[in-house]
Amino acid sequence: MKLATSVLHIFAVVCLLLISACNAETQWRVLKPENTVLMTLPHGKVVIELAPQFSPKHVQQFSTLIKDGHYDGNKFYRVIDGFVAQGGPEDGSIKDKSVPLLAIEGEWKTDKNWSFTKVQDNDLFAEQTGFKNGFAMGYNPSEKAAWLVHCPGTIAMARGNEADSASSHFYIPNGQALRYLDRIMTVFGRVVFGMEHIQALKRTSVIEGQPAVDSRDFTAMIRMEMMSDVPKNQQIIIEIENTEDAAFTQRLVKHRKRENPFFYKKPLPVLDICQVPLKARLIK
Repeated sequence: MKLATSVLHIFAVVCLLLISACNAETQWRVLKPENTVLMTLPHGKVVIELAPQFSPKHVQQFSTLIKDGHYDGNKFYRVIDGFVAQGGPEDGSIKDKSVPLLAIEGEWKTDKNWSFTKVQDNDLFAEQTGFKNGFAMGYNPSEKAAWLVHCPGTIAMARGNEADSASSHFYIPNGQALRYLDRIMTVFGRVVFGMEHIQALKRTSVIEGQPAVDSRDFTAMIRMEMMSDVPKNQQIIIEIENTEDAAFTQRLVKHRKRENPFFYKKPLPVLDICQVPLKARLIK
């Protein structure tokens, strides 16, 4: 009888270990090289995850331009503290004019089966905020509309005054969340590695009274490649926290409650979507 009990106990422990291992596996997802961009700057490398599931036309054009070497050697010509780092070909150049214009993909309609991992109700800019496939987004159930939001580190396509005038110039918010640009610009990815190198870009805007920054000092993009085109021994492979996993939802609950003893005065149980950093880890 004792032997049978011991065997059952061992079996139960093994089952729990297996369940734990399975749960650990679902907490992470590996970025697909075909949806990942490697940007090489003079001072380091930046990895960008693209979002073809939300902004397919922008991702397709951006990926094609990268493969054609469109961005290689171009510069970040508009880098403003607390705003954006914007780069692309010289305005009016042959390279600039050769790119087709894109119809805006600022939002999309949802159906009754649509779901996401909710973070907050009654956000300042949306009825709800949350994550889907690792991307921060706003959602208005009343409109059946959702969109990717302008958190620091997202990548979006610049445009003129016309909604459908984006081509190849892109920007990355480098300070505050630019939520007032949600829905009127197309966000199509986000920086997942090397954001410190974006923050270190040469500022092109100076305060009044300072001499202008010489355009020859603007930071160049040495090279941009799709990760799938990088030799395998040089690829940067990253795992990102799975926002559809139960462990992520539990982390949101703890984050909202601020149970750490540091908070001797509890703030309101509010979570800003752009202040929920996703965990990441290098595979190689």
